[in-house]
Amino acid sequence: MIRSDVLKDIAPVIAEHLVVCNIGLPSQELHLIDDQPTNFYMLGTMGLSSSIGLGLALAQNKKVISIDGDGSVLTNFGTLPTIANNAASNYILLIIDNGSYGSTGDQPTYAGRKTSLTKVAQACGCDNVVECKAEDTKAEIEKALAGDEMTIIVCKCESGNIPVPVITMDPVVIRQRFMDAVAS
Repeated sequence: MIRSDVLKDIAPVIAEHLVVCNIGLPSQELHLIDDQPTNFYMLGTMGLSSSIGLGLALAQNKKVISIDGDGSVLTNFGTLPTIANNAASNYILLIIDNGSYGSTGDQPTYAGRKTSLTKVAQACGCDNVVECKAEDTKAEIEKALAGDEMTIIVCKCESGNIPVPVITMDPVVIRQRFMDAVAS
Protein backbone atom coordinates (compact mmCIF):
# COMPACT_ATOMS: atom_id res chain seq x y z
CA MET A 1 0.00 0.00 0.00
CA ILE A 2 1.09 3.55 -0.70
CA ARG A 3 0.01 6.68 1.22
CA SER A 4 -3.10 7.29 -0.93
CA ASP A 5 -4.25 3.71 -0.25
CA VAL A 6 -3.89 4.32 3.49
CA LEU A 7 -5.87 7.56 3.20
CA LYS A 8 -8.65 5.81 1.23
CA ASP A 9 -8.81 3.11 3.89
CA ILE A 10 -9.04 5.49 6.86
CA ALA A 11 -11.20 8.21 5.26
CA PRO A 12 -14.54 6.79 6.51
CA VAL A 13 -13.15 6.47 10.04
CA ILE A 14 -11.76 9.99 10.33
CA ALA A 15 -14.51 11.84 8.40
CA GLU A 16 -16.40 12.88 11.55
CA HIS A 17 -13.31 14.13 13.38
CA LEU A 18 -11.04 17.17 13.16
CA VAL A 19 -8.16 16.35 10.81
CA VAL A 20 -5.04 18.43 10.19
CA CYS A 21 -3.33 17.09 7.07
CA ASN A 22 0.30 17.46 6.04
CA ILE A 23 1.44 19.81 3.28
CA GLY A 24 1.60 18.81 -0.37
CA LEU A 25 0.44 15.53 -1.81
CA PRO A 26 -1.10 14.13 1.41
CA SER A 27 -3.48 17.12 1.59
CA GLN A 28 -4.21 16.90 -2.12
CA GLU A 29 -4.88 13.16 -1.86
CA LEU A 30 -7.18 13.52 1.16
CA HIS A 31 -9.00 16.39 -0.57
CA LEU A 32 -9.52 14.20 -3.65
CA ILE A 33 -10.52 11.10 -1.67
CA ASP A 34 -12.91 12.66 0.86
CA ASP A 35 -13.09 16.44 1.18
CA GLN A 36 -14.69 17.40 4.48
CA PRO A 37 -15.14 20.75 6.28
CA THR A 38 -13.47 19.03 9.25
CA ASN A 39 -10.24 18.65 7.21
CA PHE A 40 -7.64 21.38 7.51
CA TYR A 41 -5.33 21.14 4.51
CA MET A 42 -1.81 22.43 5.01
CA LEU A 43 -0.84 24.40 1.93
CA GLY A 44 2.46 26.01 2.87
CA THR A 45 3.91 24.91 6.19
CA MET A 46 6.02 21.77 5.96
CA GLY A 47 6.50 20.02 9.26
CA LEU A 48 3.78 21.80 11.21
CA SER A 49 0.76 19.51 10.90
CA SER A 50 1.64 17.71 14.13
CA SER A 51 2.27 20.98 15.98
CA ILE A 52 -0.96 22.61 14.79
CA GLY A 53 -2.92 19.45 15.60
CA LEU A 54 -1.49 19.33 19.12
CA GLY A 55 -2.39 22.98 19.73
CA LEU A 56 -5.92 22.35 18.50
CA ALA A 57 -6.28 19.30 20.75
CA LEU A 58 -5.05 21.26 23.77
CA ALA A 59 -7.47 24.12 23.02
CA GLN A 60 -10.70 22.10 22.86
CA ASN A 61 -12.16 18.64 23.65
CA LYS A 62 -12.94 17.10 20.25
CA LYS A 63 -10.71 14.35 18.90
CA VAL A 64 -7.98 15.66 16.63
CA ILE A 65 -6.06 13.57 14.11
CA SER A 66 -2.90 15.00 12.59
CA ILE A 67 -1.75 13.26 9.46
CA ASP A 68 1.96 13.85 8.98
CA GLY A 69 4.71 12.28 6.95
CA ASP A 70 8.10 11.00 7.98
CA GLY A 71 9.81 13.75 5.98
CA SER A 72 7.78 16.47 7.67
CA VAL A 73 8.35 15.05 11.16
CA LEU A 74 12.07 14.92 10.42
CA THR A 75 11.87 18.56 9.28
CA ASN A 76 10.26 19.60 12.59
CA PHE A 77 11.99 17.20 14.94
CA GLY A 78 11.11 19.34 17.96
CA THR A 79 7.47 18.38 17.62
CA LEU A 80 7.90 14.94 19.24
CA PRO A 81 9.30 16.15 22.59
CA THR A 82 6.70 18.94 22.56
CA ILE A 83 3.93 16.37 22.07
CA ALA A 84 5.38 14.12 24.80
CA ASN A 85 5.53 16.95 27.33
CA ASN A 86 2.08 18.35 26.50
CA ALA A 87 0.03 15.18 26.17
CA ALA A 88 -3.59 15.67 25.13
CA SER A 89 -5.87 12.66 25.54
CA ASN A 90 -7.89 13.74 22.48
CA TYR A 91 -4.86 13.83 20.15
CA ILE A 92 -3.80 11.24 17.58
CA LEU A 93 -0.73 11.73 15.44
CA LEU A 94 -0.64 9.50 12.38
CA ILE A 95 2.82 9.50 10.82
CA ILE A 96 2.62 7.95 7.37
CA ASP A 97 6.18 6.69 7.02
CA ASN A 98 6.90 5.86 3.40
CA GLY A 99 10.64 6.46 3.78
CA SER A 100 10.58 9.35 1.33
CA TYR A 101 9.83 13.01 0.78
CA GLY A 102 6.80 12.14 -1.32
CA SER A 103 5.77 15.65 -2.32
CA THR A 104 9.16 16.63 -3.71
CA GLY A 105 10.00 13.60 -5.82
CA ASP A 106 10.34 10.61 -3.48
CA GLN A 107 13.85 11.37 -2.31
CA PRO A 108 14.68 8.97 0.55
CA THR A 109 14.39 10.13 4.16
CA TYR A 110 16.46 8.87 7.06
CA ALA A 111 13.30 7.18 8.33
CA GLY A 112 13.60 4.97 5.27
CA ARG A 113 17.11 4.07 6.33
CA LYS A 114 18.34 3.73 9.93
CA THR A 115 16.15 6.18 11.88
CA SER A 116 13.06 4.72 13.54
CA LEU A 117 10.43 7.38 14.23
CA THR A 118 8.74 4.92 16.60
CA LYS A 119 11.88 4.72 18.72
CA VAL A 120 12.46 8.47 18.45
CA ALA A 121 8.92 9.20 19.70
CA GLN A 122 9.41 6.77 22.58
CA ALA A 123 12.79 8.30 23.42
CA CYS A 124 11.15 11.74 23.48
CA GLY A 125 8.77 10.47 26.17
CA CYS A 126 5.64 9.68 24.16
CA ASP A 127 3.88 6.94 26.12
CA ASN A 128 1.50 5.39 23.59
CA VAL A 129 3.37 4.80 20.34
CA VAL A 130 2.22 2.13 17.90
CA GLU A 131 4.00 1.05 14.73
CA CYS A 132 1.92 -0.82 12.19
CA LYS A 133 1.79 -2.04 8.63
CA ALA A 134 -0.21 0.10 6.23
CA GLU A 135 -3.06 -2.41 6.08
CA ASP A 136 -3.46 -2.28 9.88
CA THR A 137 -3.69 1.52 10.10
CA LYS A 138 -7.50 1.71 10.00
CA ALA A 139 -7.81 -0.67 12.97
CA GLU A 140 -5.19 1.29 14.93
CA ILE A 141 -6.99 4.60 14.23
CA GLU A 142 -10.30 3.06 15.35
CA LYS A 143 -8.66 1.79 18.53
CA ALA A 144 -7.10 5.19 19.26
CA LEU A 145 -10.41 6.99 18.62
CA ALA A 146 -12.20 4.62 21.01
CA GLY A 147 -9.59 5.24 23.71
CA ASP A 148 -8.83 8.20 25.90
CA GLU A 149 -5.07 8.40 25.53
CA MET A 150 -2.85 10.42 23.24
CA THR A 151 -1.62 8.06 20.53
CA ILE A 152 1.12 8.23 17.96
CA ILE A 153 0.72 5.77 15.11
CA VAL A 154 3.65 5.19 12.78
CA CYS A 155 2.23 3.61 9.65
CA LYS A 156 4.89 1.92 7.52
CA CYS A 157 3.91 1.97 3.86
CA GLU A 158 5.47 1.92 0.43
CA SER A 159 6.67 5.05 -1.31
CA GLY A 160 4.65 6.30 -4.25
CA ASN A 161 2.28 8.97 -5.42
CA ILE A 162 -0.92 9.09 -7.44
CA PRO A 163 -1.63 11.96 -9.82
CA VAL A 164 -3.77 14.53 -8.02
CA PRO A 165 -4.95 18.02 -8.85
CA VAL A 166 -3.90 20.92 -6.68
CA ILE A 167 -6.40 22.18 -4.14
CA THR A 168 -8.01 25.21 -5.76
CA MET A 169 -10.06 26.17 -2.72
CA ASP A 170 -8.91 29.50 -1.33
CA PRO A 171 -6.88 29.08 1.90
CA VAL A 172 -9.17 31.58 3.63
CA VAL A 173 -12.15 29.35 2.79
CA ILE A 174 -10.31 26.25 4.05
CA ARG A 175 -9.53 28.03 7.31
CA GLN A 176 -13.04 29.42 7.82
CA ARG A 177 -14.94 26.23 7.13
CA PHE A 178 -12.53 24.35 9.44
CA MET A 179 -12.99 26.96 12.18
CA ASP A 180 -16.75 26.61 11.77
CA ALA A 181 -16.41 22.81 12.14
CA VAL A 182 -14.32 23.25 15.29
CA ALA A 183 -16.90 25.63 16.75
CA SER A 184 -19.91 23.41 15.97
